[in-house]
Amino acid sequence: MAAKCPMDRLETMLLSTDGSEFSQGAVRTAVSLAGRCSSRLIAMTVVEVHEVYVIEAPELVQKEVDRATGSVLAQVKKADSAGIKWELVVKVGDDPWSLIISEAERNGAELIVMGRRGRTGLARMAMGSVTAKVIGHAPCNVLVVPREADIECGTIIAATDGSVYGEAAIREALKMAAVCGSRLVVLSVAESDSDLQEAETIAAAGRQAAEGANIESEALTASGKPYGVILSMAEEKNADLIVMGCRGRTGLSRLLMGSVAERVIAEAQCAVLVACASVAQPE
Repeated sequence: MAAKCPMDRLETMLLSTDGSEFSQGAVRTAVSLAGRCSSRLIAMTVVEVHEVYVIEAPELVQKEVDRATGSVLAQVKKADSAGIKWELVVKVGDDPWSLIISEAERNGAELIVMGRRGRTGLARMAMGSVTAKVIGHAPCNVLVVPREADIECGTIIAATDGSVYGEAAIREALKMAAVCGSRLVVLSVAESDSDLQEAETIAAAGRQAAEGANIESEALTASGKPYGVILSMAEEKNADLIVMGCRGRTGLSRLLMGSVAERVIAEAQCAVLVACASVAQPE
């Protein structure tokens, strides 16, 4: 990651981790960001149990709380040696996503960082429901980091469809690229050849904005399944970050995010930043 803070404003960051190996990329990235941005880091884990067990089997619940606490403390201990101000939050409940959102809102977090569980076969086509719901309700941007990923800000892909959500992604990508000296690839995908001209116009507008900020950039368009094109382009360009909006042009309910973003997050080899903060989300 670049020495400078790559985020425009990052005073408080919420790291959601289950203490497992699949959270290692998120933990590593969150600690690194907190150090570079002088951020307050909230390391949060949720022990997912039904409320009936809290009443009827408190000893078992406490055992799980202790286990989860130990796992997260072991993961985030590097923050101590880095002089990072951080705190641990452990919650118990059967709706992890709502607890994560509540904690982010209570602390005024500017970013939520989450990991992604390893998936194979058909399961790779969909991310976990907790991640999807957090993104659908998030009051801020959400960064999803696969276990092995690192954000070096060398090449950033900003995927846009010309919607307000795509424009939000371009704004976030421009901010990061300007600070880090990244190369920015503005990508717009047409689902059919008849839409290519519109996609070219959208991508060109993003590149023009980058050139105005003296950011090295290129505009790319292609026709096909949007998620497939984004994933293949990220691999081809060796991108370490994909930035995209939380929905597409038509929008969906807050309980579900756009299928393109969902598939990209589920299968990307690099981290994905979902730009939610600067867009009013529909009910």
